[in-house]
Amino acid sequence: MEAIEDVVIIGAGIAGLAAALGLHRKGVRSLVLESSESLRAAGFGLLTWTNAWRALDTLGVGDSLRQSHVRLQGLTATSATSGARTSNLSFVARGKIGEHEVRCLRRNILLEALEKELPLGTVRYSSKVAAIEEDGYFKLLHLADGSKLKTKVLIGCDGVNSVVAKWLGLQKPTFTGRSASRGFVEFPNGHGFKPEFMQCFGEGFRTGLLPCNERIVYWFFTWTSSEQEKEVEESATKMKQYMLSKLKHSKVPEEFIHVIETSELSNPVSAQLRYRWPFSLLWGNISKGNVCVAGDAFHPMTPDIGQGGCSALEDSIVLARCLSEAFLGELNGGAEGEYDKIKKGLEKYARERRWRSFQLIATAYVVGRIQESDGAIMGFLRDKCLSRTMAGLLLERADFDFGKL
Repeated sequence: MEAIEDVVIIGAGIAGLAAALGLHRKGVRSLVLESSESLRAAGFGLLTWTNAWRALDTLGVGDSLRQSHVRLQGLTATSATSGARTSNLSFVARGKIGEHEVRCLRRNILLEALEKELPLGTVRYSSKVAAIEEDGYFKLLHLADGSKLKTKVLIGCDGVNSVVAKWLGLQKPTFTGRSASRGFVEFPNGHGFKPEFMQCFGEGFRTGLLPCNERIVYWFFTWTSSEQEKEVEESATKMKQYMLSKLKHSKVPEEFIHVIETSELSNPVSAQLRYRWPFSLLWGNISKGNVCVAGDAFHPMTPDIGQGGCSALEDSIVLARCLSEAFLGELNGGAEGEYDKIKKGLEKYARERRWRSFQLIATAYVVGRIQESDGAIMGFLRDKCLSRTMAGLLLERADFDFGKL
């Protein structure tokens, strides 16, 4: 006989752990299935804007994360073509929903903080889902090890190549033609950078530096690769040489070059940037019956406005709120009545998140294309007219009220 769970979440990334913690705070138990043998805490930085900090505070982990990550005071943008400063943006201001807060979190510390708050046994490792079947009012999950389990609710937080998104019939994420490399550099005696988000773009690439604390700096480099350049992604050494060549043949500030030169050869990790065509979310199934998706399984987007992880945290609050209403409310009609309440709760979640996700994906895609353009006309318009507008969009998109838990 298969085990029966109230809620099963596939994937122990940011979305999965945050959704589980949100449900836990509301008194709803969940089981998180993770295919790897342990918490995949490897990774680099995550730019967390005001909306993310509201979610982290709601989940009860905000204060502990603040202790180890410096608060960023503003953003400076520089043209890679001319070397001129194109925009300055202060983060010391108030938005519509309160004071802005921006920090660069180390991804492993965030995941560990979320998992630590969950009850023991919530996350089950080495549990890869191979297939999903209907079983009356339940979903029957077949695991790769041959075991099975039933669940009243199935939540896919299993990333860009989501099994659950495929089951729902969502359009497969599309390659943008761009790639990204990211890394950390630790300066034992301190890096000396101001607490600012520094970025430089043009000439076919976008790069940035973000202090996490007094010793650690997170860097990123995104670019549009030609057929001849794709092979550099296969080697950390070639990738580093490629980035340095691009930077040295442009007019980026010397500190960008220095940080990447200081990075260990094994440090750069390259990945193709994918996104889900935003219009597909307007008519696609974000939820169906007792199944839904969250995080990158729902709205994969390019990193150009820093909202991928932030919006996943938003998802967790809205999903926990909508789903807990179904579980904790008055129940009539037995299994059928419970299924109907769950279905309505997930439909409510989908309605609340559909347009928001469309807006973020579309904004990130357009901003990224403009920033990386190496065309003369677009470069002129970007540096002279659009740079300040794009910088302002970062705060504007983060100034969002997704409600309480």
